Amino acid sequence: MSEVPPAAPPIDVVFPDITRWAAGNTGLPYVWRFGAAGSGPTVTIQALTHGNEVCGAIALDWLLRQGFRPVRGTVMLIFANAAAYESFDASDPFAARCVDEDFNRIWDAGVLDGARRSRELDRARELRACYDATDYLLDLHSMTDRCPPLALAGPHSKGLALARALGMPQYVVIDAGHQAGRRLRDYAQFDDPADPRNALLIECGQHWERTAPIVAQQAMLRFFRQFDVADPLFVDAHVQKADLPAQRVIEITDVVTIESDAFGFAFPVHGMMTIEHGGTLLARDGEREIRTPYDDCVLIMPTGRPKKGETGVRMGRYVA
Repeated sequence: MSEVPPAAPPIDVVFPDITRWAAGNTGLPYVWRFGAAGSGPTVTIQALTHGNEVCGAIALDWLLRQGFRPVRGTVMLIFANAAAYESFDASDPFAARCVDEDFNRIWDAGVLDGARRSRELDRARELRACYDATDYLLDLHSMTDRCPPLALAGPHSKGLALARALGMPQYVVIDAGHQAGRRLRDYAQFDDPADPRNALLIECGQHWERTAPIVAQQAMLRFFRQFDVADPLFVDAHVQKADLPAQRVIEITDVVTIESDAFGFAFPVHGMMTIEHGGTLLARDGEREIRTPYDDCVLIMPTGRPKKGETGVRMGRYVA
């Protein structure tokens, strides 16, 4: 097992200057809200949950430069962790994921209402009312290593239905998140199966590959079309017309949380890799052996940069 992390992938996208959007129009930095005369839902598109995941920022920057306005309902556009984004350094590109802690592991009422402080928690508390007011949230992310885009739909049928309605990306993951903390897409009403309000997290590809911003833009346009908040002529002018591949659904059954500083895979792995035989030795975490729980086990986002307390890999299987 190699303990040397892989080299960082090349940076093939241009990072936009988002300081032009810093003032917002809501009284909150980097938050823009546009309302239409016609009634309708409140739809929120979020970028920069992690500061080095630039694809969503590119999509929002493009949308704002278009002068976008909804034709019904309300659209909120949020650059969430702009402070982490502004710290980006190409010589250490993974460091800008966050400033103090992961913005996407703190969305539990006990954490938000607690006394602990960090720059991410301060920003989360600042933005909390925006999410409380949201009917439908699209959270745009990207991945450390190359992998086909994924929709993370959460554990409830309403999340899967939303991913199906968008029709993209090809792979949809039914999952319950991370032991390290609650994600925004699982916050409050979004995680209540009886509440119609809904959220979808889309991993648009590797952080800095050219195609990731295209996936982010296309998901955003289809999200607008799903909830009928944008001018159909605007959406039709920019949405890709090519037929989409049939979606495949993966149900996560096992989440491996790293327990030691000596975690490593037993052989080279990659995202969406299928391990044919159950019981295959997949990784070692100190003295602990991690084996595949069944035949045809699919690996979701195996980490190339293991860290104690974080997710090493999620294991799942294709379902109808």
